[in-house]
Amino acid sequence: MNNNKITIIGAGLAGCEAAWQAAERGVPVTLREMKPEKFSPAHSLPGLAELVCSNSLRGESLENAVGLLKEELRRAGSLFMEAADATRVPAGGALAVDRELFSRYITEKIGSHPLIELVHGEVTEIPADGLVVIASGPLSSDALAGRIGELTGSYLYFYDAIAPIVAADSIDLTKAFRASRYGKGEGDDYLNCPLDEQQYQAFVAALLAADKVPAREFEKMIHFEGCMPVEEMAQRGIDTLRFGPMKPVGLTDPRSGAEPHAVVQLRQENRAATMYNLVGFQTKLTWPEQRRVFRMIPGLEHAEFVRLGSMHRNTYINAPQLLLPTFQLKQEPRILFAGQITGVEGYVESAASGFLAGVNAGRLACGGAPTVPPGTTAMGSLVGHITNADARHFQPMNVNYGLFPDLPGRVKKKERRARLAERALADFGEWSKNL
Repeated sequence: MNNNKITIIGAGLAGCEAAWQAAERGVPVTLREMKPEKFSPAHSLPGLAELVCSNSLRGESLENAVGLLKEELRRAGSLFMEAADATRVPAGGALAVDRELFSRYITEKIGSHPLIELVHGEVTEIPADGLVVIASGPLSSDALAGRIGELTGSYLYFYDAIAPIVAADSIDLTKAFRASRYGKGEGDDYLNCPLDEQQYQAFVAALLAADKVPAREFEKMIHFEGCMPVEEMAQRGIDTLRFGPMKPVGLTDPRSGAEPHAVVQLRQENRAATMYNLVGFQTKLTWPEQRRVFRMIPGLEHAEFVRLGSMHRNTYINAPQLLLPTFQLKQEPRILFAGQITGVEGYVESAASGFLAGVNAGRLACGGAPTVPPGTTAMGSLVGHITNADARHFQPMNVNYGLFPDLPGRVKKKERRARLAERALADFGEWSKNL
């Protein structure tokens, strides 16, 4: 077997990051991507590393575990973070990017690397020779998903939902106001559509009564809690949305001087600020119903939808049962997995898994031993969950501070996250010296 050869299947966030990390360690890589010859139901851009559900990479602050994970990646030379920092758009306390610029940036970097060969076309068989990183994503083609199922014995799935995007010039700015929650960022990074109590109740009623896209008969609808369709949340009670994506806390309507009863936030989608995303409004409503119901939101009465919401099936393997902490397949260690197919959830988490898979594939190709970051780090805590969770009830997971080992001694609650982040960055720095 030729272990100096690395094939990476899938040029999404994880696949591109894995290819970059292996190639930066002097190892030639063949990166396989079915686009633009074939597209999944959720993809539309011809370039690599396409962001599908949202343009937000979530919180920047180290108070959030995902902010810490981004900082670890940034310090370790992640292509994902380099591209994100280069293509960012205003988003208050979050890091958001211009999707097209982000994809273009990574496509150009991958295409110009002398050790990366990009090959387009669908992969229907897993290579029988050499090191392989399977990063085909949650929307692996049917043929490849079948091969993965045969390799692993089974695979799992859940449903993910995409939020609509509206044209900026179709938003009524006499009703919407600019502000970030608690004044974070520049203080006016979001457009906010306020609703009074009557408007809110009418909107929730319409949302509940609207027609939805039915699941196919053989598929059970399993929603990831962190990406729940807005109409599913509404079914949990009249005030659920007011305490979720429509929460008004930290926002003051400048016209009334008061906090609205509820609010819909719109986040800038691209640098030109010509498009805005309905934050937290992933949905499985039919397209005609989306236009009708979402135009009930004050300021969106005449909204032009440049992209409507949709549902797609996310496939993932039972990682605790199948994977080593190095992301190698237990039964066949020459094969590694990376990205959402491992059960990590989120853009940053996918890139982080690709980072580690790429590093380890590169080390294995050079005759070295694979490595795993300390469990005290954001990356290490995520790896620990993915490979040590209860295999009987395994579900996709975002990185969070609940995954981290406790700090020694007594620590005040308000200081805990800062101390966890401080320890993580110190330990990650020591570990990454040997990469």
